[in-house]
Amino acid sequence: MPMNSNLARILKPYVIDYLGFADLTNYQSELAEYGRDIVKGYQSGISIGLAIPHSIVDFLPQRADPNIACEYQVQGYEVLNNRLNIIASIVSSYLNQAGYRTLPIPAADRTDKANGVPTVSHKMVAHIAGLGWIGKNCLLITPTRGPRLRLVSILINAPLDTVDNQIGQRCGDCLECAQACPAGAIKGRNYVSGESRDVRLDFFKCQQYIEDARKSTGYAVCGMCLYACPMVNND
Repeated sequence: MPMNSNLARILKPYVIDYLGFADLTNYQSELAEYGRDIVKGYQSGISIGLAIPHSIVDFLPQRADPNIACEYQVQGYEVLNNRLNIIASIVSSYLNQAGYRTLPIPAADRTDKANGVPTVSHKMVAHIAGLGWIGKNCLLITPTRGPRLRLVSILINAPLDTVDNQIGQRCGDCLECAQACPAGAIKGRNYVSGESRDVRLDFFKCQQYIEDARKSTGYAVCGMCLYACPMVNND
């Protein structure tokens, strides 16, 4: 049985919402930009996603209510990221036992916390795998749930069955996320490969707003760019 089919079978009991396989052979410089030596030699990436329930995201405009803020931070962020990290560990163990070298990338942790930089960009791997495109809010946007998901990535030193099916930019002239951003951090510019994040997002404005929210409510919650994105099918 092909490796892709085996992985899909192994992952079925974990009720994941997204699974994609990325050919990273042409993206080694992008990987090395953040991950440096630890990411060298990995040909492929596995992207796994879990959807954030609409019942949590739809109440984010009322995030000053501690009940809503708690639900989003715990169930919409911490629990989903913990699930993704466990799933990535299980998949890595399976692949290791099959003789492959893997590198599971933590779902949300940033190695450069001051500048919000991770070892590997999960949205880049997911985009290459064809799960969505990178939006003006600097998040992965999917055709059915917009940015309402969490991601984890696993690098592997073996080729996977991948196809060149990247989804092109679909944000167009939409500015919903920029207009909804309470920090004024989203600049309303479409993603262009190779451009600095700074041309689309003022990361420090975003982080300051989150820190202010933590101080005032006890929860580091915003998420308005998830809430406002119109690329959502609520079925």
